[in-house]
Amino acid sequence: MAETKIFAGPRVRRVRNGLGLTQTAMAEALSISPSYLNLIERNQRPLTVQLLLKLASVYKVDLDDLQGESGGTASQLREIFADPLLAGEIPSPQELVEVAEAAPNAAMGVVKLYRAYSEQAKRLSDLSDLLAREGHQTTLSATRLPIDEVRQIFESRPAHFALLDGAAESFHTALGASDDLASALKSWLQKNHGIIVRSLPVHVMPNLRRRYDRHSMRLFLSERLSMHDQLRELAMEVSLLALTDEISQELEALALSNEEAKRIARFELARYAAHALMMPYAAYLAAAQRARYDIDVLRARFNVSFEQAANRLVSLAKPGSSAVPFFMMETDSAGNRFRKAGAQGFPQAKFGGLCPRLNLHAAFAQPGQILVESTEMPDGASYITISRTLEGPQAGFGERVRRTALMIVTETAHAKDIVYGEALSASASAVAIGPSCRLCERQGCLSRAEAPLTRPLGLDEMVTGLSVFDFQ
Repeated sequence: MAETKIFAGPRVRRVRNGLGLTQTAMAEALSISPSYLNLIERNQRPLTVQLLLKLASVYKVDLDDLQGESGGTASQLREIFADPLLAGEIPSPQELVEVAEAAPNAAMGVVKLYRAYSEQAKRLSDLSDLLAREGHQTTLSATRLPIDEVRQIFESRPAHFALLDGAAESFHTALGASDDLASALKSWLQKNHGIIVRSLPVHVMPNLRRRYDRHSMRLFLSERLSMHDQLRELAMEVSLLALTDEISQELEALALSNEEAKRIARFELARYAAHALMMPYAAYLAAAQRARYDIDVLRARFNVSFEQAANRLVSLAKPGSSAVPFFMMETDSAGNRFRKAGAQGFPQAKFGGLCPRLNLHAAFAQPGQILVESTEMPDGASYITISRTLEGPQAGFGERVRRTALMIVTETAHAKDIVYGEALSASASAVAIGPSCRLCERQGCLSRAEAPLTRPLGLDEMVTGLSVFDFQ
């Protein structure tokens, strides 16, 4: 039977250095030559079973230490070198394994340094946000992905693009669509570009929402999508063809730094144009005011989804012809943010899922129900929050449904202008919320998930508060 061979040179070297031995002294104790031990330590010769047993008996070495894997450290290094700051520095995952094997202490030092760097970067971000709230501009910045750059720009400006709204409204009028916008858009594509629209079953197009085949001049839409989402995909394709100049002008005005960011922003602008085409500005604004911003009434009136109708409400910010200002945010049940847009008044934290007391999170316990609450910030500012869950593309048997929650917010001063104000009881007290736990200084909050950045922890062996993050 062939004997087992183990290459563990770095671990043998660690044992020798830990004992303060020279290669000659260890080689003599193991009854091998110093040159052979040197080859073992450089992983050019294996450790045989006999040598393993000799090491265990002479130096009382745990065999598991010599045969153990460094996968845990290597996986942590892989996570570190996936950071945009270090991406591309390591050409092969095997190199990280070799680093973890050859220098485990140094590798763990890198892990600790990266953890400290990440924590400091987070604190700088928090401090930057805190200073910005007090009216101080900062120049603090961090390594950002293109999607982060696009999000920051879209979220820091009004969710209104005048060129796209005007062009989409004119195109909608010229199209002459009555109650069947989908058929009108399909006819326009075929007549002007020779493109035929077809729906494909899930097994044919399992991973895509929309695909344009330039060779056959066909636009394929997934049957996973609802009819409303299929209409939006269709409207996006039309917008990219019919509103090319307007999209390009709005994209240029955003002053993005790289081509990948521009590609992402172009997609978002096409999505905006699609909503503008499905819900023309003037008609939608008039309908919204008549319906007192009842999203369910608007979705039925324009034959769109709840999410599409809410998105369009947030974009009604044309100077001189604006609606009640709304802020909007969409997250999943883990607090991951998908979209944030709208009025600048609502406090927008740069981290986490905002305050855990918002009904945005409670909506997941009541799918499909609209939750309305009056909320109050520590500075006394009050808001009405309207939240509801959304269902993603149709899932097949055995697939988990993608469910998110959408929250739209406006100041309580607009309660009389919106239908949701009627759900607020005059006697009910407002829910006390904050920007996020790391910036909130409310005492005794049962929902607190983190200590505030601005206060030291109130650790006292004699007194225990309601939260493990009690502070002084």
